[in-house]
Amino acid sequence: MNLQSEALSRAQHDARLGEAQQQRAEQHLAHQLRVAREAERRVHQARLAIARSLI
Repeated sequence: MNLQSEALSRAQHDARLGEAQQQRAEQHLAHQLRVAREAERRVHQARLAIARSLI
């Protein structure tokens, strides 16, 4: 019975660890998408500034 409890505990721990790793990966992706959108916005603003300076 003790071995079953240990196996169940280990399986639950592994499941929680996997969920945590998945959540961190999703958060990292969301952060990278925000950074990319901000970079694109800044490029757009710079292009507008250049275009305005040429007029």
